[in-house]
Amino acid sequence: MTEQLYREITARLEQLELELQRLRLWSEERPAREALASQQPFCVDTLTFPQWLQHVFLPRLRGSIEQGAPLPEKCEIAPLAEIYFLQLRAQQGIDAGILLEVLGGIDVALSSPRQAR
Repeated sequence: MTEQLYREITARLEQLELELQRLRLWSEERPAREALASQQPFCVDTLTFPQWLQHVFLPRLRGSIEQGAPLPEKCEIAPLAEIYFLQLRAQQGIDAGILLEVLGGIDVALSSPRQAR
């Protein structure tokens, strides 16, 4: 079950990265160390939501997979993303529907009951 979950999450993370790039929300610049060290949830005081996805969320999940570490047993990132991207759509006309689907898929995959490992 774990290998299957790792493969599924890896594929979804690749989709997430591609979608961030397609929407031009991907940054080639890495935020300052201080910004990444924020103690606030989702680094709301130092990063935009897409920056957090790129520089915190993606690397943490990929790192867990690469190390064979347990993945979170619950994920509810899609509702927060919906709020952020609704505002972004109103302000900049960016339609993040596919990105929201990808995040929703990650939520479902990580939050689904797992068999004994």
